[in-house]
Amino acid sequence: MYTRFRLLVVLYFAGFIAWPIVATAQTKPETAPPNVVIIFIDDMGYADIGPFGAKDYPTPNLDRMAASGRRFTDFVVSSAVCSASRSALMTGCYHQRIGIDGALGPQSNIGISDSEVTIAEICKSRGYATACYGKWHLGHHPRFLPTSHGFDHYYGIPYSNDMWPLHPENVARMKRNPEAKSAWPPLPLLESSAPGEVTVLNADMQPADQKLMTRQFTQRATDFIRKNAERPFFFYLPHPMVHVPLYVSPEFEGKSGAGLFGDTVMEVDWSVGQILDTLAELGIDDNTLVVFTSDNGPWLSYGEHAGSALPLREGKGTMFEGGYRVPALMQWKGRIPAGTTCDQLSSTIDMLPTIAGLVGAELPDHTIDGKDISGLMFGDSEAKTPHEHFFCFYSPTSLHAVRTQRWKLHFPHQYRTLDGGPGGTGGQPVPYKSAKVGLALFDLENDLSETHDVAAEHPEIVEQLLAAADKIRDELGDKLTDKVGKSVRPPGKMNPDDKRLVW
Repeated sequence: MYTRFRLLVVLYFAGFIAWPIVATAQTKPETAPPNVVIIFIDDMGYADIGPFGAKDYPTPNLDRMAASGRRFTDFVVSSAVCSASRSALMTGCYHQRIGIDGALGPQSNIGISDSEVTIAEICKSRGYATACYGKWHLGHHPRFLPTSHGFDHYYGIPYSNDMWPLHPENVARMKRNPEAKSAWPPLPLLESSAPGEVTVLNADMQPADQKLMTRQFTQRATDFIRKNAERPFFFYLPHPMVHVPLYVSPEFEGKSGAGLFGDTVMEVDWSVGQILDTLAELGIDDNTLVVFTSDNGPWLSYGEHAGSALPLREGKGTMFEGGYRVPALMQWKGRIPAGTTCDQLSSTIDMLPTIAGLVGAELPDHTIDGKDISGLMFGDSEAKTPHEHFFCFYSPTSLHAVRTQRWKLHFPHQYRTLDGGPGGTGGQPVPYKSAKVGLALFDLENDLSETHDVAAEHPEIVEQLLAAADKIRDELGDKLTDKVGKSVRPPGKMNPDDKRLVW
């Protein structure tokens, strides 16, 4: 049913762009299909922006986005780590279902599969212009890059900005042994305008280059919006910041008075302002959905170079609330009620089906896990979370918890923690400790910080959540219980004759 990207490109340039609106998705557009902008921040914690409690530095543009749109205070990601989280956003699936786990590095030989359908392909099927500028992290070979998965244009870095020779651990190791070879290759800046093709613009990014990334990606974003103001567009801006190492342009150095982290958040806030101002200037902000959120919680071991998830427990790399519950704002002037808050459970996996409904596109033939949350987005009084259960998987492919709107059951597992201690300083992390959690039930409605196990008081809730966990283990597997899932799709894999990129 669903037409693959290359055929879509052929049909588009042949002029067949009068695609029929189908009713596969739940939502029917009431107006012209909206433009869509997703701004995806790296490692931003729940409390890192003004609308979610940040006080140490100003975020005026995010404040006004919240004032003209809607805060989502129970918005979660599929997994508290880069590639897994990004794959879920793009495909509307738990990362576990599509075989993407953890954080893919320069030596990885897998990426997003050709058989998966991305938000870009959903929008492309309706004649949208599409672009991605920033950090991709779903495979670095050309066959895995954005232009092979529905995007017209890509400009950015293929994986995290710390995956380079200046990684703190790599620098320390090479100081100990000057003859040692770097564990990381140089970090490249790439550009692509066609499937399977890529140009290396800078084969060896340096600190001076990273300082300019937020500004350059933002300028590209506003240029793209201006160029496509007269047609529908989908733009994805996955900023590499505020992932360590932190870099900020000279215009924002020292501006926050709250250290380098505050400066970096302020520049991200400036970037959001540039997007919002451009939409308003062009008179299209009343037909553009703008989503701002993060891929996971803060990398707490970096201390003063990391953000905060308070009052949530833990951070990136765990499936406690601080790891996978993230700040989220949505604006669509005239459609999303201004200055409102949604406290219902929703997720990045819901973006694909919701956008498909808004633009009048078909959903993929294969199983997806996301739900249409347009009712929550538009503030419908009767709208509730569409998720009976949400499953919290973490690397390596283990089910750590299952939750409902109110309840969350953790299964016995080890997790990393600072155990109340401070993080690092000056961009250097401190080691995590290893801790264990047993079978524990938390009442998120009354104990958001997951501090009091109430399993003994609510055995019936425990039994219900255990039963839900058994079902998803059959479907998606679980290494903690040696379960192999029956419905896991393989990731894309490089063939032996694929040309491996060497930066």
